Amino acid sequence: MTESTPLPWDTLARYRLIEVLALWEGKVAASQIGRAFDIGRQQSQKILRQYRILAPDNLIYDESKKGFVPTNDFKTRFTQGRVEEYLHLQGANHQLDSPFTGLSLGAANTEALPMPSREISPLVVREIVKAARQGLRLEVNYASFSNPQGEDRILVPHTLVFAANRWHVRAFCEKHLQYRDFVLSRFRDVPEPCGSMLDNHDGMHDADWHTQVEVRLIPDRRLLEVERSLIARDYGMENGELALTCRGPLVLYALREMGLNPQHSEVNPRAQQVEIANREELTRWIRWD
Repeated sequence: MTESTPLPWDTLARYRLIEVLALWEGKVAASQIGRAFDIGRQQSQKILRQYRILAPDNLIYDESKKGFVPTNDFKTRFTQGRVEEYLHLQGANHQLDSPFTGLSLGAANTEALPMPSREISPLVVREIVKAARQGLRLEVNYASFSNPQGEDRILVPHTLVFAANRWHVRAFCEKHLQYRDFVLSRFRDVPEPCGSMLDNHDGMHDADWHTQVEVRLIPDRRLLEVERSLIARDYGMENGELALTCRGPLVLYALREMGLNPQHSEVNPRAQQVEIANREELTRWIRWD
């Protein structure tokens, strides 16, 4: 549980970073704190000492790793221990923290809908992140609709992706000999490193991943003209059209998150509101299940 304590927001942000790195990467060092907050080594070491006073049973120094690792009794005090805290942190243009982290504005008239969080093991994330950074192959057991009990595979991961309200890892699959997306919550057991990649299967060689695709949206043409004008204004469309660009493998996820259904004619136009203007151009990327 997040600890309720009158700490300055910047101090709280640093303590949160310590916990997130320790839990999800398995190590935290003063150099990481320094880079994240642009502070000197001595100040970074002081922050780690202060954290260890407040959470004396959480970290222990590992000489071989040149940093602090979580103990078996590690318990979060300033974070919630959710994988989203680590993955969102890594995904925001590589910025390790937001200037608003821990800052309460006292807004009483706002409400956010709580969403379910899928169960993801820190040990699974640590091995995937390590493999992606070092170009390693991983032996994994992965469950899917075709193999609900799990199936052994060899993957070469390169990027963590949040889409369709769940976290994936983009990886080369040696079984299918192609890059695919794998849902983090479906990994069974802890992935095991099995050597360096056998060929050029890192992110740089994932051609689809580096293909930028334009999706053009327009108000649903079944709506009345006044209704289409309303939708165009809602979405900030210019000349009645909105162009979005994303990586090829993420096109389908983007359309799903906007509630766009493949059976366009079967959906209430007031519910869907927008439709795809360049659907034929997206055929390669749209594989509706």
